[in-house]
Amino acid sequence: MVDLQTFLNSLRDLESDDKLIDYCRKYVLHGTPYIFVNREDEYYEFRKRIANKFKVAFNEVFITGSAKMGFSPFKEKEFDYDSDIDVAIVSNHLYEEILESIRRYQMELRQSRRSVTTRELNLYHEFLEYVAMGWIRPDKLPLSFQIKDFKDDWFDFFKSISYNKTEVGNYKVSAGVFKSYFYLEEYTISGLRDLKNSLTIKGR
Repeated sequence: MVDLQTFLNSLRDLESDDKLIDYCRKYVLHGTPYIFVNREDEYYEFRKRIANKFKVAFNEVFITGSAKMGFSPFKEKEFDYDSDIDVAIVSNHLYEEILESIRRYQMELRQSRRSVTTRELNLYHEFLEYVAMGWIRPDKLPLSFQIKDFKDDWFDFFKSISYNKTEVGNYKVSAGVFKSYFYLEEYTISGLRDLKNSLTIKGR
């Protein structure tokens, strides 16, 4: 694994977009997460636990963010006990299942059978922006979104595997669902591309 400053320096010096894509795949998406280094069996069990819950394949469960790399290049911050464990579930089946609930909500909203506040409507629009990028973030669902059973089940489950209750240790676990690996990769590469441009402008 590379350290934060080496990662930033190497990212800044990449000479083409193809090299940026390879860099992202090699250092950000591929390999055993920092949080599970030398604990591959426990990593498997953690992924399997989530996969069984949502009826997806264990290899469709990824750890992303600072728990994957050991630092956040965006915040320029090392992974520590204030960090979350970010999980990406890459499953078209689960994505479409959740989206069906959203479709029903959207039809009721359109037919004015639901009253929502301006704040909730703004939150819903923010949620839909992520959906347009192939990513469902349940934490962005407005309170009036009447799929309470799904929301309660989702957040109760991830609470049940947080804070020393599973293999991952004393951290909060949060998750989102990507429609496919393509969308996970595209989102990740886009963030690194913006970071590289920022580093280049700053001359760092």
